[in-house]
Amino acid sequence: MTRPRGLSVRLKLTFSYASFLMVAGILLLATVWVFLLRYVPDRTRTVPGLPGGPFSPTRSDLLDAFVPRAVQALTILLVFGLVGGWLLAGRMLGPLTRITDATRVAAAGSLSHRIRLEGRSDEFRELADAFDTMLARLEAHVAEQQRFAANASHELRTPLAITQTLLDVARKDPDSDHGELVNRLQDVNTRAIALTEALLLLSRADQRSFSREHVDLSLFAEDAAETLLPVAEERGVSIETSGDTTPTVGSPALLQQMTTNLVHNAIVHNLPRGGTVWVTTSARSDTVVLTVENTGEPLSHQLVATFAEPFQRGAGRTRTHHAGVGLGLAIVDSITRAHDGTLTLTPRPTGGLCVTVHLRAAAPHTVG
Repeated sequence: MTRPRGLSVRLKLTFSYASFLMVAGILLLATVWVFLLRYVPDRTRTVPGLPGGPFSPTRSDLLDAFVPRAVQALTILLVFGLVGGWLLAGRMLGPLTRITDATRVAAAGSLSHRIRLEGRSDEFRELADAFDTMLARLEAHVAEQQRFAANASHELRTPLAITQTLLDVARKDPDSDHGELVNRLQDVNTRAIALTEALLLLSRADQRSFSREHVDLSLFAEDAAETLLPVAEERGVSIETSGDTTPTVGSPALLQQMTTNLVHNAIVHNLPRGGTVWVTTSARSDTVVLTVENTGEPLSHQLVATFAEPFQRGAGRTRTHHAGVGLGLAIVDSITRAHDGTLTLTPRPTGGLCVTVHLRAAAPHTVG
């Protein structure tokens, strides 16, 4: 947006300082003038018996002597106010200049620059610290988005490349088994569709473009356990659900997806046979808690810390038809943050993972 050029803030402050000093000087001189008038007669007085001139000056004499000196004093005050105001304004606006320069650097694309304004806390330093914090978060967010875009491009390119290879082989070998080709193409296409839907869901959660309703998180937990029971039985995993009513406010579709992803992840990343998944809900004074635990191989804290990143696959994950696309916990983390909640991943001492989601509680009578 183009704006017409106006006076600088430093010049405006200089004029303000000088004007204030001039007004204060005029008021002071006016006070002196009024005070002197009380003791100066308006006509000449003489002392009897003393030949000579008047005993005291008149008001006109005082006016002739006072006005030139007052003009000189005001001129000095004006010069002093302009020079001193210019220097003081420059000193006061120095931090703002640094903040402006940092803003221009950030606008040019460099998010690594920091102001780091020294000195004790005041309004300018609070603004500079807030700006540094914003730059740090923005830099981290941009880096995360770039990494996500690179991973997403790689993941989307894989099924397309496989499809192209299968079609090239079929074109070169007309006598190949087209039934097998169709099945393999269907599997690849199914995975590409699942990945695309996961990316759209992740984007929707990040943008918080959803309406909020009063829901019961425990009902979502029960529904997810019931829906995924065939998958659990196929893998020899048992699911145990328990807990209290957990009223909260949010998107029913996203919270259902979050719960389903957690239970599905706990089933898939489990022991080969004889594993268990525990789904528990609890309500506290101001939060509701969803906890999903599972058995499995021992996990390190360093490895668990990467699970919520997009396209991060845990050790031992295989690409089966239930393996997912590497966005399960990333979607859970994004949905949780979109609902102003927290996600905690903790390795279990005996193996497996404990995932805990904390969300804001809603009044029980509003759930419906």
